[in-house]
Amino acid sequence: MPLVNVIRGDRIDSAPINVRTPFIRIPLWLALSWWTVKGFARVAVVLVRFWYVTAPAAVFGWLYLRFGWMGPVGLLVLVAVVAAGWGFGHRASFLRFGWWPVLSRYRRMVYRRKWQAAMVTARLAVSFDRHMVLPILTGVRCGAGVDVVTVRMVTGQIPDDFAKVAERLAHTFGVRQVKAAPGSKPDVVLLHLFHGDPLAKLVRPVPVPAVPEFTALPVGRQEDGDGYPLRMFGTQVLVVGATGAGKGSVIWSVVRSLAAGVTSGLVQVWGLDPKGGMELGIGAPMFARFACNDYAAMCELIEEAASVARERAGKLRGRTRQHTPTPEEPLIVLVIDELANLTAYLTDRQLKDRIKAALSILLSQGRAVGVHVVAAIQDPRKEVLPFRDLFPTRIGLRLAEAAQVDLVLGDGMRDRGALCDRIPQSLPGVGFVVIDGDPTPMRVRFSYLTDDEIRDMAQTYGRLRVIDGEVLDGAA
Repeated sequence: MPLVNVIRGDRIDSAPINVRTPFIRIPLWLALSWWTVKGFARVAVVLVRFWYVTAPAAVFGWLYLRFGWMGPVGLLVLVAVVAAGWGFGHRASFLRFGWWPVLSRYRRMVYRRKWQAAMVTARLAVSFDRHMVLPILTGVRCGAGVDVVTVRMVTGQIPDDFAKVAERLAHTFGVRQVKAAPGSKPDVVLLHLFHGDPLAKLVRPVPVPAVPEFTALPVGRQEDGDGYPLRMFGTQVLVVGATGAGKGSVIWSVVRSLAAGVTSGLVQVWGLDPKGGMELGIGAPMFARFACNDYAAMCELIEEAASVARERAGKLRGRTRQHTPTPEEPLIVLVIDELANLTAYLTDRQLKDRIKAALSILLSQGRAVGVHVVAAIQDPRKEVLPFRDLFPTRIGLRLAEAAQVDLVLGDGMRDRGALCDRIPQSLPGVGFVVIDGDPTPMRVRFSYLTDDEIRDMAQTYGRLRVIDGEVLDGAA
């Protein structure tokens, strides 16, 4: 009959070998001393770890013993008065060093109470060696409308695992949306939990910068309440949205941010409006080149831009990798409204092939030499826009179908929070911006310019332009 070892402690069925715990006899006084030291050590750890609870409790207790109820009440009144004065006197520092840290502690406790249920129901808990292992909530940082939760992932998990269940997490924690992004370390993921919607209100046009900052053009507001800076240097911009989604808001926000450069000569905006000038015609004085009726003129304008790009590339070869705008060689921004009219719906096949060839050269070579494209389109299908991948910056406004989100912004972007198909019609100008190399989509609302504001901008900042080959004076 085989011998069976009896193991002290919890039974571990999967233990590879049987181990007998050694039994050592010690005096009672030594055991009592050890238990006392261990108890005091645990109390000290709790006091230090939860200092934000134990320290105020100790202070309030001492005040009560020393002054009675007037002590704690007087301290609370003093703190309230100081906080109110600080908040009204310098709101920014009060929020950063006072309110947000306190709110972060409170929110951390709230999330901890729901953490296990959230991880289990979202299937982020991992079963290992007959134990359930949860991702670790390591910190919470609150901001205007958003909480950033730092999570240490279980071995084998990746940020995309959290992105795929973001909607479940949003419902569990009672927030509007959850987005997952890689953290500063390989085993860390950042969960952005958004409360409310700062983009529900219309965004008014921002003041025109005296000198355009081509790496950060002010075009709207992002969902944390801060302004959104759109980069123009080194990129091409594609705007995709259904009818009424707000493509005009994106176009005119970009043009407005470049307006002072148009006046000074640092920027030339070229406009193409295949819809007969319905969108861009109202601000035609802003465009150094403008075509809206003749498709042949539009083709020649695109070919001219491609020719400028090739010429500049020859001049800059061996000198620099990025063009610097000057009045002699300004930054050229080619704005195209409804690009599909030129690449898919045009019936003249020869003209369409010329446009596609010129656009391919422009999109692949133009961004380093200061010739950029801002193109808007409704239909994102590959056959309509074959060179969609040549746009490093893509903006998805309201879309008709969920499948179109990944088609426009890239694979997996909808799982990462770019819910373009769920943008309501009541929020035109709201969209998600994705930049090559950044896996996290940014939700933005672009500023809205009325017709009168566009006319005033064109009158104030407009210069000479060419409309279908005819030179007109659009200067103020």
